[in-house]
Amino acid sequence: MTERQVTVRNRAGIHARPAALIAQTANRFACDITLEKDSVSVNAKSIMGVITMAAGYNTTLTLQAEGEDEQAAADAIYQLFENRFEED
Repeated sequence: MTERQVTVRNRAGIHARPAALIAQTANRFACDITLEKDSVSVNAKSIMGVITMAAGYNTTLTLQAEGEDEQAAADAIYQLFENRFEED
């Protein structure tokens, strides 16, 4: 399993557009991908799951990927967070 800490760096937090980007990116990979906040874990392939996390600016989440392409999946999603979802 690959695990990383990611921080929401865009000022608006994770709203519909970033959640869609996360889910679209996650769905390109075969592995299981989850995001965790405050001991609540959601499937990163689910837009609604990601939105319900209510992750605002500067929130740190735990990204976990498990499966054959876990490293590539974790890298791709990590880059979304680092690039502020192309916002700001």
